[in-house]
Formats: sequence, C-alpha cells, structure tokens
Amino acid sequence: MNHFTYKNGSLHAEGLPVAAIALDVGTPLYIYSHATLERHFLAFDRAFSRVPHMTCYSCKANTNVSLLRLMARLGGGADIVSGGELAASLRASIPPERIVYSGVGKTEEEIAFAVGTGIAMINIESAGELRLVAAVGRSLGKRVPVSVRVNPEIDARTHPYITTGLRKNKFGVLWAEARGLYEEIRSEEYLVPVGISSHIGSQITEIPPFVEAIRSLKGMISELAASGIALKYVDIGGGLGITYKDELPPAPEEYARAIEAELEGTGLVLVLEPGRVIVGNSGIFVTKLLYVKETPEKTFYVVDGAMNDLVRPSLYGAYHEILPVTEESGGARPVDVVGPICESGDFLARDRYIVPLQPGAFLAFLGSGAYGFAMSSNYNSRVRAAEVLVKGDEYFVIRERETLEDLMRGERIPGFLEV
Repeated sequence: MNHFTYKNGSLHAEGLPVAAIALDVGTPLYIYSHATLERHFLAFDRAFSRVPHMTCYSCKANTNVSLLRLMARLGGGADIVSGGELAASLRASIPPERIVYSGVGKTEEEIAFAVGTGIAMINIESAGELRLVAAVGRSLGKRVPVSVRVNPEIDARTHPYITTGLRKNKFGVLWAEARGLYEEIRSEEYLVPVGISSHIGSQITEIPPFVEAIRSLKGMISELAASGIALKYVDIGGGLGITYKDELPPAPEEYARAIEAELEGTGLVLVLEPGRVIVGNSGIFVTKLLYVKETPEKTFYVVDGAMNDLVRPSLYGAYHEILPVTEESGGARPVDVVGPICESGDFLARDRYIVPLQPGAFLAFLGSGAYGFAMSSNYNSRVRAAEVLVKGDEYFVIRERETLEDLMRGERIPGFLEV
C-alpha cells in the first residue's frame, strides 16, 4: 500500500500533484510519502508487539537523514554497515543503544567510532575482525558488545546478487567456525558476547526460509547456553520482500506470527533489520521524456533519468512499474525507456507497454524508495537527483540537487599542470 494515486487524471503524492512538484524542483527526482513511511514502519513494528524486540531500520536501503529521523521518532533503531551510516543515524537522533553494526569490511577507524559511541552490538563476520574489535576495545578501555553473524547455508530463493545465506556468499561464518569465535570472545577481556546474528538475503517473498534460519539459530543458541555462554539478542536480519510486479509477499502480521512461534519461551530480544519493506513503496522516481526515437526494430523513450539515478533495472534486471504522471488515453505499445548515459545497459525498462507520450511528459517509477537514490552515482559526470518528502499537502526538499561545482569538489590540479 502507498499514497501515490491518481486524482482527476493526475498522479498525486498524498495531497500534491506529482507534476507540480516536478515542475518546481526539476527532474530527475525522488519523491517520498511521509504517510506511507509511517504506516509501513508501524505496521511492521507493531506486528511484533507480543515479543521483546528492536526494529532496526536497514540504512543501506535509503540513508537520507530526514527518513532516518522519522524512524527515530517512531521508536526505531538502525542497522548500519559503515561509519557514514553511523554518522547519519546519530545525526538523525537514533539512540546508540538501538544501533547494530553489520558488514564484512569494517575498518579500524569505523570500529573505533562505533565502540566510542556505545552502540548495541557489532556483528562479527570473521576471525580477523574479531581480533581487531578486541584490540580497539582494549586501546579505548571499553568492553565491546558483540554478536557473531552465522551463515546458516539457507537458499532464500531470491536474486543471486542479493542472497546472503549460502556457503558461497561472503557474509558471515559457518557454525563450526562461529563456535570457536564465541570461545575466543569469552576469553577476551574487552569483548562481551551478547547476541547471534544471521541474514539470508533480500526481497524474500516466502516465510519458510526465515523459519528455517531461526530454527538453525536456536540450535546454536542452545549449544552456546550449554557451554555457559548466555545471549541476550537474536538478530534475524531483514529481507522481507515487497510487490514490484506480481510478487505476493506475506503481510507483516503473518511473518511476525511465524517468527514469534519459533522464539516462544527463549527469553531472547529479537532484533529485526527491515529496509525495503519499510521504504520501498514509499518512494517514486520521476523523470521527464526528452525524445521519442523510432528505429526499424524499436521505439525508445529517451528520458532525463538514467542508470546512474536508478541502477536496479540495469544491474539486476529489476522491474519497476511505470505510470505516466498525467493519465493518457490510447493503445499502449512496447517501448524501451532509456537514459542519456553512453552505455547500452542504460535502460530503465525494456519492451514495456506504455501509452503514447509526447516529449515533456513525466514518468513515475514506482517502488523506488529502496536502493534507488542510495545506489545512485555520478557516472558520466551527472549530478545526482534531488529528494523530496511529501506530508499531506506540503513538500520539503530533503536533499538538494547536486551542482556542477559539487561534482568537482575535492579535486585538485597539481601545480605543474596549472596554466
């Protein structure tokens, strides 16, 4: 569900016409709905109200500080994977004790930042990382709460680029190694074992893989408890999917009841890391049609948005529903929606049936709130898009469009090249 609907033939974001925002702010443009974000977060969080839990929003889905501030105001925490995401979370007033740090490549500087801040726990992903975290804790004189991210070897049946729970993936460690890491944690003066973690993938639309992962973790938790290592948290990650085309993901309530049934009687605090399911359908990407290009084989709609703005279609072959911002009549025909970037892979849709449109028309790509702006780049020296948050009948620019000066900020011409 979202708050992007047609009213009198014009696509609206809550109470505002999308076309009016696009004309004011320019395109390409990301527009987010406050009401959708709030509803999705609360629907997910409240579904777990019967069990002790922390809903730690997965920042990598969309790190705009205004959206993080909304999560904080709703009682959410943060799942972070970098020092930049930690800084953004703190700026958004997310309490450190509700922040969990994941990721396979944490640097010494990032670890020290996290330890000094006093976050809830660091999810350890390798023996080398464990020893570095211990060294940082020792140098700062602070005991560090840690968890081990275990790879449960479960096929989440999702796109191969976003599966994370298989033996061949770079994430986590297998249980045989994890068991030894917990013993090492117990022996380290500056490490405290507080949890166990897993994450099996993204855009998962079935419950059984999650249940299988939890059952695997429960066996590990029991084995640790028998050896005298009692944990507080069980972090089951995120990954619950959304509808882009014809997917039928489970409702948060259905998902929560299955998880709750598995954890009954354990006394553990559940850590959840939802990202896409919160922010995915809360955002649209708006772009303007520049040219209609006819060739003997294809019709191309050349728009001012590109793969640098929304990379999912060219990277994953991902599908985003496309709506004309103004409803048009006429028979739909197959077109390729492409951008200005000098790559054959620069497409936003292929062979998509869209009604005939004229240059100047706006197109909206639904489901773009997650991994849209967050994965954007400056390829071809293109400035990144603006971001807008709509609340009722008002909109707020929450990220200004970059300028050409922004593109070159930090670049320096050495003296021998000066004119």
